[in-house]
Amino acid sequence: MLVEFLALDDPVRASLLGPHAHLAERRGRVLRYPRDVSPFLSMPQDPGPADWQDVAALAGEGGDVPLTGPAASPPAGWEEARNVPGVQLTGERVAGAHDARVERLGPADVPEILGLIERTKPGPFLPRTVELGTYLGIRSGGALVAMAGERLRPPGWTEISAVCTEPAHRGRGLATRLVLAVAAGIRERGETPFLHASAANTHAIRLYERLGFRLRRTTEFRTVRVPARVRIEGGP
Repeated sequence: MLVEFLALDDPVRASLLGPHAHLAERRGRVLRYPRDVSPFLSMPQDPGPADWQDVAALAGEGGDVPLTGPAASPPAGWEEARNVPGVQLTGERVAGAHDARVERLGPADVPEILGLIERTKPGPFLPRTVELGTYLGIRSGGALVAMAGERLRPPGWTEISAVCTEPAHRGRGLATRLVLAVAAGIRERGETPFLHASAANTHAIRLYERLGFRLRRTTEFRTVRVPARVRIEGGP
């Protein structure tokens, strides 16, 4: 359990070295997902100048880099573009519940998924994000009105993400049904669900706690920006 919990300190790196290794792009000690799958990138625990050069090469001049794992201070000239307090919750007590009324979403549903994401803003979702795991949705009148799915997969764990509901359909328990349905699939693999939320999103946190999730740690969702004129070693 100690090893698993350490993996949750940097779930991006643990995922890219584990179940998502087939998606990993590497430069030196820096790992990232393909640009159309996820924006996340992971640095080693002790990043040095060479690692920041590799980050710049992967992200490109002016590129935004979401930082995960241990706190790291970028070199001079790098701008902090975003820093949002967040929480990480784990669901050891969440058994989940299958729901015959939800449907599995796939590549054909991506245009509709992206529309829902744009209207509800649950977090980053890209054209190939559905490749990270199982995504489930609920429709009303044929239209997708709520969804949730699997994102990061550090060994032994799976993150529940992209939980969102159209404003007109909120208050009907759709998010609860979807979170429990996704959690049921995670449990069937012998894994434990976990998730992240903005610390300011107290409504969502209360919902997750009612479902059995508990706070593991506070964190920060940090994004830094590669300088427009950064010198990239080995670059073009």
